[in-house]
Amino acid sequence: MSIYTTRYDVIVVGGGHAGSEAAAAAANLGAHTLLITMSLQNIAQMSCNPAMGGIAKGQIVREIDALGGYSGIITDKTAIQFKMLNKSKGPAMWSPRAQSDRMRFAEAWRQQLESIEKLNMFQDSVNGLLFDGDKIIGVKTALGIEIKSKTVIITAGTFLNGLIHIGEKTFGGGRAGESASIGITEGLVKKGFESGRMKTGTPPRVDARSLDFSKMIEQPGDEIPMKFSYLQDIKPLTEQRSCYMTHTSLEVHDLLRKGFERSPMYNGRIKSIGPRYCPSIEDKIDRFASKERHQLFIEPEGWNTNEIYVNGFSTSLPDDVQDMALRKCAGFENVKFLRYGYAIEYDYFPPTQLKHTLETKLIKNLYFAGQINGTTGYEEAASQGLMAGINAAHNVQNKEPFILKRDEAYIGVLIDDLITKGTEEPYRMFTSRAEYRTLLRQDNADLRLTPKGFKIGLASQERLNRVVEKQEKTDLFIQFLKELSIRPEEINPILEAKNTATIKQQMKIFRIAARPQINFEDLQKLPQIAQFIADNNMDKEVIEQTEIHVKYAGYIAKEKNNADKLNRLENVKIPSHFDYHKLKSISIEAKQKLTKIQPTTIAQASRISGVSPSDVSVLLVYMGR
Repeated sequence: MSIYTTRYDVIVVGGGHAGSEAAAAAANLGAHTLLITMSLQNIAQMSCNPAMGGIAKGQIVREIDALGGYSGIITDKTAIQFKMLNKSKGPAMWSPRAQSDRMRFAEAWRQQLESIEKLNMFQDSVNGLLFDGDKIIGVKTALGIEIKSKTVIITAGTFLNGLIHIGEKTFGGGRAGESASIGITEGLVKKGFESGRMKTGTPPRVDARSLDFSKMIEQPGDEIPMKFSYLQDIKPLTEQRSCYMTHTSLEVHDLLRKGFERSPMYNGRIKSIGPRYCPSIEDKIDRFASKERHQLFIEPEGWNTNEIYVNGFSTSLPDDVQDMALRKCAGFENVKFLRYGYAIEYDYFPPTQLKHTLETKLIKNLYFAGQINGTTGYEEAASQGLMAGINAAHNVQNKEPFILKRDEAYIGVLIDDLITKGTEEPYRMFTSRAEYRTLLRQDNADLRLTPKGFKIGLASQERLNRVVEKQEKTDLFIQFLKELSIRPEEINPILEAKNTATIKQQMKIFRIAARPQINFEDLQKLPQIAQFIADNNMDKEVIEQTEIHVKYAGYIAKEKNNADKLNRLENVKIPSHFDYHKLKSISIEAKQKLTKIQPTTIAQASRISGVSPSDVSVLLVYMGR
């Protein structure tokens, strides 16, 4: 079939993390899909740090995997180090993170996409969108080719009118070495869309052979590394590469300050807002002037490369200032640069212009995913791509929209935050953004989401079987602990060793297992429990799931009860295009915000900034409650 005559079900514009997940999801759900990217060699490129996961982001990767996406699988296949962060805190805070081999990561994604039957790829730049009234019907490329489609997903990352800054030097580009995308923003603005500008940055890359690692602190991976994907045929790492840590100093800060007047962020050339929680080194020494030093994490970019990512030194300062200052950091005295750090400005579209499906409100069948919506991070982008791909395919197939609620997934929190509250700075996910984070743990993403992924046809039968087995074994183990009684002489030596109160009479082991001082490694010293685990072939995931349930059952039940109460408001629908101005008892600000965002439920309306509890009460009365 010729690209000139084919009418696709879904066209995905952009081959980054959002675009790759979007194209894969749509095609795997049976939609005839075309992925258009400027460079087939840079599919799912790790433009910034060579890592996936982290605080809250790791939970998102596990959710993508549980639904049947590929980010977790690709990460596991190409990882060089794995760490579970926040293990000293409660399980709601545990967050997996992996260092990746950057070149292998892009290669593995390319191979994965090429294996999907209904997915085609095409290398070109999209510089125009084709409309029929308030519907999108296709795209136009730089080669002048018009390609028709029933739906279009734009995942343009930082490429929309991208502008790169290094000191006084400014040039167009979507990232280093690649040109910007011109034309899409202009076409959308003509259609009535509101657009804005955001900024992000990246640190220098340096040659590992020029560094003295003996002056740095080694940061190895976990002794027993885990993995992201729940699939059994993907194994954890058996060998890992270490990262390292060093610090800036007052001398480094003084040298950097001398370049401020030449910095585009301080001389007024960059006016857009950057990510608050991933500040440049200039921002750090300006905002935290009292700090004498800042951490730098030295991250290898792969197994067989000398390229090093200097995490914590993101900057747009002039190249000579970068060079001079970094040489004053311990271990960097003889550093050789492979690439200088830079800042990039790009267009985004305030996400309040979207529905929960990530379809735009103004134009039917047009979807946005990733940094175009004001987010930052591979994980946030990939999750939006997955959801946009699913919903574009469902749209074409006349199926129900696929929407995750705030108590079901971090992905649900992310999308609801974006379309309900909007964002004026690059949005990054944190555990604190999720009011139900005890429910949304990284360990139970498969239990929460794989049945949903299987129901829509994205997660495989193999995945569902694993989830059913995990749940059944967990339930069996919990019941066994509730029924097993233990005598003082059997358990007291363990309790004494853990400095917790001994028992004087027989007690159910479930009550002892709930004590914070006792972990399940201790309990496995009991022959009854060790034998039960062996007889039922229980793996580490089942044991961990059981332990979390035993220790946090009260918190989990309370949070679920709160979520159920809020979900009652999710069921109170608001008619589309409802006229809020006819309600005299709500505030002017609430009328303006509600009219602009057009929430679909009372619960969503209650989360809009400027809508008060009294405004919600009026809405409830008007909707018959």
